[in-house]
Amino acid sequence: MKLIHKDIEKDNAGQVTLVPEEAEDMWHTYNLLQVGDSLRASTIRKVQTESPTGSVGSSRVRTTLTLCVEAIDFDSQACQLRVKGTNLQENQYVKMGAYHTIELELNRKFTLAKKSWDSIVLERIEQACDPVQKADVAAVVMQEGLANLVLVTPAMTLLRAKVEVTIPRKRKGSCTQHEKALERFYEAVMQAILRHINFDVVKCILVASPGFVKDQFMTYLFKEAVRQDNKLLLENRPKFMLVHSSSGHKYSLKEILSDPTVTSRLSDTKAAGEVKALEDFYKMLQHEPDRAFYGLAHVEKAADALAVDTLLISDKLFRHQDVPTRSRYVRLVDNVKDNGGNVRIFSSLHVSGEQLTQLSGVAAILRFPITDLSEAEDDSSSDEE
Repeated sequence: MKLIHKDIEKDNAGQVTLVPEEAEDMWHTYNLLQVGDSLRASTIRKVQTESPTGSVGSSRVRTTLTLCVEAIDFDSQACQLRVKGTNLQENQYVKMGAYHTIELELNRKFTLAKKSWDSIVLERIEQACDPVQKADVAAVVMQEGLANLVLVTPAMTLLRAKVEVTIPRKRKGSCTQHEKALERFYEAVMQAILRHINFDVVKCILVASPGFVKDQFMTYLFKEAVRQDNKLLLENRPKFMLVHSSSGHKYSLKEILSDPTVTSRLSDTKAAGEVKALEDFYKMLQHEPDRAFYGLAHVEKAADALAVDTLLISDKLFRHQDVPTRSRYVRLVDNVKDNGGNVRIFSSLHVSGEQLTQLSGVAAILRFPITDLSEAEDDSSSDEE
């Protein structure tokens, strides 16, 4: 993402002009947009024209419109973003108040205006415009006959390819069918790796499976690379890392990223940091439950008591359409930061983010135990009875 222009007043109203440069930037834009914002971008509109003879024809014209945002639709697999709203500035093609849907395009600038830019949104823009934060980890999670190729970026987990091949069982006295099917499977996975992984950007490629599937695949991969004289694979051999996983499904990714050997190798990536923070929270919940809180009301009370050391919060909560509820989450984050706590905003498109969402989307590891919160609630409920 490239920041072209930023103009924000003292009362936090203002506008920014951005250029999305890659697919992941659409996810960042989706998190910036809210209903009621004003979006100005180039779009294509179908216009009906009437000739002097009275015949009606239609043509598609490119025009720039300013919409008041009413609905936002994001396709996470294709990374496409559509924004529906009413026109705020009349031009020769579109009347004032007419509905239109803009599909934001890569490398075409757009201007987003808000009545109030909060700290979370401004931080998201900084994160999106930081050139260091790109897709730095790829993972091939596999088992016999099934492989998922996943790119782990700082903001989301993208499933890039799914390879499924039926592998017959070994028969008594003959394994040829089984071995041929395995070879076809390994070949398909190898082609998926070459097609979807940008070795210039990716720092590490995790190959994970139960049993010896990963080892057999790696043997096949580099034997083929030598045979085909594939310099790309041979030069990047040190980037491949073998890890154990319980299955070949996408959900095994959390288990892989929390593996200590992987964590040390990926210490500088955001996804591994999120997984570790969630692991620490679960450990604390198990051993010292008075220092692990979840749920907005409990975490807010802990923050008021200056007890929050690390706040874990899902970015899904900041997309809440109710402004008072959203600003309540923003206040909580600002409160924790002001009091010297760490804040980790989890992406809801990561496996760890999905798990945090199941815990209400907000959790905290405390500096010191607080026991009287739950007791106070019990007392108040008994008083009401």
